[in-house]
Amino acid sequence: MAAQQIAADRWFKYTDIIVASAVIGMVILMVIPIPTFLLDILLTINITFSLIIILVTIYNNRPLQFSSFPSLLLIMTIFRLSLNVSSTRLILLDGYAGQIIEQFGMFVIGGNPVVGFVIFLILVAIQFIVITRGAERVAEVAARFTLDAMPGKQMAIDADLNAGLITEREAIERRDNIQREADFYGAMDGASKFVKGDAIAGIVIVIINVIGGFAIGVLQRKLTLGESINLYTILTVGDGLVSQIPALLISTATGITVTRAASSDENLGQEMSSQLLTRPRVLAVASGALVLLAVLGLPKVPFLIMAGIAGAGSYAMKQIQKEQQVRREEMEQEVEVEEIKKPENVVSLLQVDVLEIEMGYSLIPLVDTNQGGDLLDRVVMIRRQCALELGVVLPPIRMRDNMQLKPSSYVFKIKGVETAGGELMPDHYLAMSSGLIEDGIKGIDTVEPAFGLPAKWISASQREQAELAGYTVVDPSSVIATHLTETVKSHAHEILGRQDVQNLLDNTKKTHPAVVEELVPGLLTLGEVQKVLAGLLRERVSIRDLVTILEVLADHAPATKDIDILIEYVRQALARNIIRQYVDSGNNLYALTLDPNIEQVIRDSVQHTDHGSYVAIDPDKAQQVFMNLSSQVERVAESGRQPIVLCAPVVRIYFKKLTEKLIPGLVVLSYNELESGVNVQSLGVVNI
Repeated sequence: MAAQQIAADRWFKYTDIIVASAVIGMVILMVIPIPTFLLDILLTINITFSLIIILVTIYNNRPLQFSSFPSLLLIMTIFRLSLNVSSTRLILLDGYAGQIIEQFGMFVIGGNPVVGFVIFLILVAIQFIVITRGAERVAEVAARFTLDAMPGKQMAIDADLNAGLITEREAIERRDNIQREADFYGAMDGASKFVKGDAIAGIVIVIINVIGGFAIGVLQRKLTLGESINLYTILTVGDGLVSQIPALLISTATGITVTRAASSDENLGQEMSSQLLTRPRVLAVASGALVLLAVLGLPKVPFLIMAGIAGAGSYAMKQIQKEQQVRREEMEQEVEVEEIKKPENVVSLLQVDVLEIEMGYSLIPLVDTNQGGDLLDRVVMIRRQCALELGVVLPPIRMRDNMQLKPSSYVFKIKGVETAGGELMPDHYLAMSSGLIEDGIKGIDTVEPAFGLPAKWISASQREQAELAGYTVVDPSSVIATHLTETVKSHAHEILGRQDVQNLLDNTKKTHPAVVEELVPGLLTLGEVQKVLAGLLRERVSIRDLVTILEVLADHAPATKDIDILIEYVRQALARNIIRQYVDSGNNLYALTLDPNIEQVIRDSVQHTDHGSYVAIDPDKAQQVFMNLSSQVERVAESGRQPIVLCAPVVRIYFKKLTEKLIPGLVVLSYNELESGVNVQSLGVVNI
């Protein structure tokens, strides 16, 4: 068995050389004369390959299983034409073109040239007018509709991927199949022209052979008129039949291939029998119709025979279906008994989706692409945006309708827990004011869900008026997309799990194996790396530059395992990326600073334990700090600037923890995160 496999591998190893040599040989056949015995062998090969091709098309389950068919169609057409040229040369030169052509001329047509010529014309008409033109039209339409359907199919794949129904690999395979299907039908549309041209060439060659053979027989070989007509007509018609029968097989194979666009995973015979012969009532009606025709006067024997066959088939099929129904019911009862006996399997109920969007039924059109919804495409863009801005690969976001919600409400869930939500007006637009607009527009007052800004729901007819007035106008899909983006950014540290970190490390290891192997698991565990990355994401620091993060951890992990301290080291290494999102075009940073007394109080209140560090500050002092900080932050926000606090590096992480619940979005930077050239403009001092 192993020896046979090795031999087969050696054979297939050189198939490219064999095919290339065969194509070159076909071209040479048109120029160099060949003996009659070689022509007989080549004609036999032509018929054999034609039979193989049509059988392959019949037994294929899907058209793409024979993706090389367009190229093979061209090669077989060239081969057939080269044989036509060689046979024509022998017929005109010697009046003899081998045993196969002679036998076709004598046996198939009974030695009668007129009958043979009529049969040849009928075959050409069948191939050219019926099969070839039909296959050409089907290929053209299939190519056009396949190309038109590509965007919809790709959007459906993206929807399944976002819903978690398929994996990334399955999505890539489906997209590749769609592209290959479009290429295949496009190639078949062009290749069908070869079959059409081959039929026309066959007619021309026959006419040339008859006229040329008649002239040569009478003028050069001194044959009588009858002898010349008899000899060359028989040879020409035999040659035409030898060529047209394989051509008819190939054109039939072409038609079968292009008409199986909507086929299932069955070959042609299984599919036809399952769809044609599995309805007993149809066979019974057909049997009755045949009996009626026989009674009305048509030949009774053939009609009654076929009526009996159809009736017997109907009865047999009905019995088979009854047995299958009984067997199916017995199996269902057995399954029910087994389900009752065995303990309930509740493992599947433990699965929790990381990200979910639940919507009321009025918002379903936002997801349905057939109704113009583009929310699925926006979700794809959100995943890409999070990968670029945060360096996090979001898991598939599952979308489902929830009849318990209000019709126009939506809810975001993270790990099964409701995190955020809102309510929309699907047929309206959300108009948000910049705060500098005096002339308002009429609308339904609301609050923008992502940032809590005052806004109004307006009708579509008011959109242009609102935009001219200076409002920012967005559609409901954009509202959900923006809210989802902000929710994901705010909770990215919760979404990032150990398996996600492992995937990031595996991807980094492909290009930077040294740093990954040095850090994990020798210096830090996977869980400790995950805590560092989550700590960065908690303050919206991108972890896209994972190599730099891992190198910093590898440098400082031998000295400390304190996650807070490691996070500060990483932030200092990423200072350029952190600070550039807060400075203006003039490289100015507007920030509040901490009074040195507050920094000293926080520094003295830090308690170190084996499980990390925490701040135990006096409640009265903490309350005074919070009150002063709140007033300062409110004053800065009213001036139109983002509140930022600048403090010492050893204090930054602890001050952030103190204020995280009071002012969640407050940005706290350390002096070590400032680049050279950044001009710090103080907006005030936070003191006690």
